[in-house]
Parts: sequence; structure tokens; C-alpha cells
Amino acid sequence: MIMVAVSTASLAQAPGGGTVSSPGGARSLPSLGDNSDLSPAAERRIGDRIAASIYRDPDLVEDPVLADYLQGIWQPLMAAARARGELSAELEERFAWEVFLIRDRSINAFALPGGYFGAHLGLISTVSSADELAAVLAHEMSHVTQRHISRLMTQQSRQAPWMIAAMVLGALAASRNPQAGSAAIVGGQAILAQGQLNFSRDMEREADRVGFGVMNDAGYASRGISGMFEKLQQANRLNDNGSFPYLRSHPLTTERIAEAQARVQLASAAAAPSAGQQAAAERTQRLHAMMAVRARILAVPGVDVLRTLLAEAQRRAAASPTSARDAGTLYGGAFAAAQLRDFALARSLLDRLGALAAATDPAGKAVQLLAVEVDLMEGKLPAAAATLDIGKTGSRAELLLMSRALMAAKRAPDVSQALQTWVAVHPRDAGAWQLLATAYGQQGQAVRAIRADAESRAAQLDYAAALDRFKAAQGLMRSQPGSADYVEGSIIDTRTRQIESILKEQALQEKIDR
Repeated sequence: MIMVAVSTASLAQAPGGGTVSSPGGARSLPSLGDNSDLSPAAERRIGDRIAASIYRDPDLVEDPVLADYLQGIWQPLMAAARARGELSAELEERFAWEVFLIRDRSINAFALPGGYFGAHLGLISTVSSADELAAVLAHEMSHVTQRHISRLMTQQSRQAPWMIAAMVLGALAASRNPQAGSAAIVGGQAILAQGQLNFSRDMEREADRVGFGVMNDAGYASRGISGMFEKLQQANRLNDNGSFPYLRSHPLTTERIAEAQARVQLASAAAAPSAGQQAAAERTQRLHAMMAVRARILAVPGVDVLRTLLAEAQRRAAASPTSARDAGTLYGGAFAAAQLRDFALARSLLDRLGALAAATDPAGKAVQLLAVEVDLMEGKLPAAAATLDIGKTGSRAELLLMSRALMAAKRAPDVSQALQTWVAVHPRDAGAWQLLATAYGQQGQAVRAIRADAESRAAQLDYAAALDRFKAAQGLMRSQPGSADYVEGSIIDTRTRQIESILKEQALQEKIDR
């Protein structure tokens, strides 16, 4: 299947550490070449069809804090791939380069046509460091930059693109729920496609090599590769209990293990990190420990697990916590306490956690945002909402969470202004558009609220729903001429025509594909 399950076998060949510049290094090896008949535009269309269904999947996780953490790893990889020449200008422009968070406790990641990627919460909660997560993501990215997916889809050239998209969706469903997948995959044709769309050994090796170079140039350490290798090798020895689904599509081989061990040994000979690098690594590890336990809780593990996390946090809070692991334990306890509606205990653990993470560090910011979340979950007005200048917020997570806080403080005009600025730069941010729709609704600006809602649907590739909302805004303006100004009306008219054009093009393309 096109879903790319990352295995330690495939990752393990890519050592981390210093940059390889020798004649035999990663940069000197030839690529397999792009021998696909599928254009980037055609591949993107297939990817969009798959992504549109994922956007409507109830297991899609919309968590700005965890999404920011993932983007903090993803964007350096993108920059490294661009600098190395692995990511061409055409692919960067045409493909989505979007990462989905999937509520699933299994350890998996996947790449889809058109530059869409997915990471299961189980992967984030299991990896030991940002380096290990970067190893997975760099490998997946390399499958796309090297056009492996399009080459495999060329082998299925007799299948219509819409059929390939349907089969990929079925394969995705089957990886998470075999019974649901059997309903989504129709007939033996899909099973045949699943077998034919598995990556070849050469493609895996190329993704290993290119992914290593990208990860290395992005500043991630070789222990990420070795760590993932060790986890998967252990799972392979245990015959895989189902939590490592990519072991079944990418089984470990003696050759891959040997190459991995050789590269890890080579990387281990690199110079030891400086004191400054060690301090930075400790800060990064502290943040990862927090985000790993956040991913575990967002996977909805059940009340018993939440209580276990809370009990462990209380024990650590009483024992002078100092380590990154302690920080993760306290963060998890505070988040679990909030989920269990024990807000006083959540705040007590957050106060204890504040001593471990400087306010200016990413981990400290994560603690501050969790404090805002706890207030919002309880229905209280966050203290920061009284004096916050939302125009100076740094990250997307901070913007969205503080916007919710300010709307609770009846400061919707400030929110709408800040979010307007954000979506002007990030027009595909469906979450920001939806929050902007709420802010406009609070101000009684119905036309703008409907338009923002339409933009959120368009950002999720639900163009039919977007068109309905744009037309609703037009109808409201006709019935209430003073409900919006000329500029807003012109934008809505233009966007309506654009969405109509997209839908017509999609309908025509479906006829051609069939």
C-alpha cells in the first residue's frame, strides 16, 4: 500500500551525527532517478482526495500544542532537504507538505501521494527523543522527495487515480481497524495493489540514505537512528505484538541490520558535544518528555491510565524532581488531573513543574500553555487574558489558545484582528479560520463569520461545503445590504467563483480518470 510504514530496518541504515562529506558519504551516492509517468500535479490530485477524507476522520487530532512540536521538527527537515537539493522548487510548490496527527496508539508513520504525511500518537509517545522522531519523519519525507510513491503508482497505471485513492484509504483504515478496512477495501484488486505499492528494497535504501543526510544537516543526532533501530529490532525479536505495524510491511533483514550497525559505529566516532550543545539537548529532551506524555493522553488511554499517570506525578512531586523525565511525569500528571476534572491538583503539579522549566524555554512555554488550557477546561478566565497583547504571541499554539482565552474575556475584536493577520499568511490553517468565525460571531458580524467558516471548509478540501457557505454569505448580503462592506462582498464573490471553478475541474478530472 502507499501508506509508508517506517521500520527500524529502513531507518537503521541512516546514521546521525556529523555531516558526511567523504567520497563514499551520503551525498556522493546516485539516486534511482524519477522514472514515473505521473506528474506532480496528478499525484497531488490523488493526495488531495485522500486528505479530504482524513480531514473528516474523527481520529484526526487537532491539537495546536502537539502540532507545534511536530512542526518544530518538521520545518528544519524541510529546510535541510531544500538546501541539499533533495526538495525541488517544483515539488515544494505543488505538494502540500502537511503532517497529520492521528489518534492511534500503534507506532506508525506514513507518507501519502502529494506530500501528505501522518504520524500516529503512539509513535510520538514511544520515541525517546526528538532525534528519533526526526529519523522517522526524514525517512518518510525522502520517499516523497525521491518520487517513490509516483513510481509505484506508475506500476498501477491501468488503475484510475480515483480508484488508487480509494484503495489507499482502505489500506489506511485496515492498518488501524482491520474490520473497518475490509469494508473500505473492495475486492481482491485492492489487496493486489497493496502488495504492489510496497516500497522496494532499493527505494527503502535510497530513503535511508537521503533521510540520513536530511536529518544530519537539520542538526539531529545519530542516536535518533540507533534508538529507532533498537526499538524495532527488539519488537522484531518479540515477533511484533501489533503495536509496530510497519514491521509487517518492512521486515528487518540481516543485511539492513548489519549496515545499520556499521553506520552507527561510524557515527559514534564523531566528536563529543560541547557543554552548550549538551545544555540545549537537555532542554530539548525536557520538551520531548512533556510532548510524549501529552500524545499518550490525547490517544484517550482510559481513566485507569490517567489515574496511574497522576499517581506517578504525585510521587515524583514529593521527591525533588530534577530530570527531563521528571518534567514529563509532572506534565503528564497535570494534564491527566485536568482530564479527570481535578483542577486544583493540576495547578499544584504545574507549580511544581514550573521550577524545572525556565519560562523562556520551549518547555516553559508548554507549561504556561497547559496552565491556560486548565483554566479553559474549568471554565475560568485565564489570568493572562487580562493584559495579554495577542499581537505579540509567538507560536500558532499560543495564538490559538490565547485567542480562546481572550474570547472568554470578551475581547473578540482583538482576537479577530490577530487571526486575520495570521490567516493572511497561513490561508490553509483551518483551525485558525474556524476560531476566526467564532470571534466574528461574537461580534455579530454574521457575513464575516460565514465567510471564515467557508474558508475553514476550503482549507480542509471540502469544497462543496465551502461553496454552500460562500453562497450563504452572498444570500445574507442580498437580504441585508448593510451586513458587510464592499471589500468583504468582493472577496466573497471572488472566492465563490474560485471554488466553483475548482469543483468543475474536479468533476471533469473524475470523468477523465474513469
